[in-house]
Amino acid sequence: MEAGNTIREQQERREHEYLSRYAAFSDETRGRDVPEPPCDVRPVYQRDRDRILHSKAFRRLKGKTQVFLAPEGDHYRTRMTHTLEVSQNARTIAKALQLNEELTEAIALGHDLGHTPFGHAGERALNRVCPGGFEHHLQSIRVVELLEKHGEGLNLTWEVRDGIRNHQTAGMPQTLEGKIVRLSDKIAYINHDIDDAIRGKIITEEEIPTDLTNILGHSPRERLNTLIHDIITNSMGQPDIRMSEPVELAMKELRKYMFAHVYTNPVAKGEEKKAEAMIEQLYFYYAGHLELLPEEYQYMIRVKQEPEYRVVCDYVAGMTDRYAVQKYKEIMVPSAWDVY
Repeated sequence: MEAGNTIREQQERREHEYLSRYAAFSDETRGRDVPEPPCDVRPVYQRDRDRILHSKAFRRLKGKTQVFLAPEGDHYRTRMTHTLEVSQNARTIAKALQLNEELTEAIALGHDLGHTPFGHAGERALNRVCPGGFEHHLQSIRVVELLEKHGEGLNLTWEVRDGIRNHQTAGMPQTLEGKIVRLSDKIAYINHDIDDAIRGKIITEEEIPTDLTNILGHSPRERLNTLIHDIITNSMGQPDIRMSEPVELAMKELRKYMFAHVYTNPVAKGEEKKAEAMIEQLYFYYAGHLELLPEEYQYMIRVKQEPEYRVVCDYVAGMTDRYAVQKYKEIMVPSAWDVY
């Protein structure tokens, strides 16, 4: 294939023909920390999306709590299904606004890679015991920059890492695609957490304040439709991602309602103290027994010269719920002594 006419270059030219002038164009990336030859087929953000999708941290999301710890039933969300819902919402918005859908998807798929077992309960526990604290959005960056591929990291583009780092409420992504993911994360978790809370008989649809449902809708489907359409309508042709004031205020009030009635509900969250205690004890145990860390984490200390406490935090944060319980039992629960 002639120089300047690879499949990747053809796609990059089409981006300039089709995408909004406010989009992040693949051939205008700020690049990677470690320069590498371009792919002849995939633009940079598509490569980043693929790297995240094939990472070990992404696969582990299927075994991590979203909101409800160890729920009885197959239809409650996990951290992975949350991630996929964020991705789908974000891609819908990006496509409608003619922004870079592949960058949006890469950020969405990577935004929670650093989340702990047992959801925010695990995050709170590690934040208490780990020197310097623990925040999952920063851990997600650590995963993609260092922990994946045996200490090499995924070498993602600046734009993808910026979107991952700034997806939380206080963040401010530098691309519109990152801003879409930041809003899509809230849209996804508010709506699917309501759906799970109703399934778990924590709340009913009728208990949600009518001044909010009259604006946003009377079902998860209606609320998703309202929120996504509102963002598209108010952001079309604009250099920012916006919501109308009434819808944005209603979404913030619905989030407050969820914190009051679901996220701090003693029925829904009754087991979280146990989960937090377990995560803390795992951290302290491995901090005192570094030799029991898997080889790849010992390599981080020995070769990469990473602080011991941070590597212990990496190991515990990377566990799935089931693996954390298994290791806790191995460490803390005495086994029967068989003399035969």
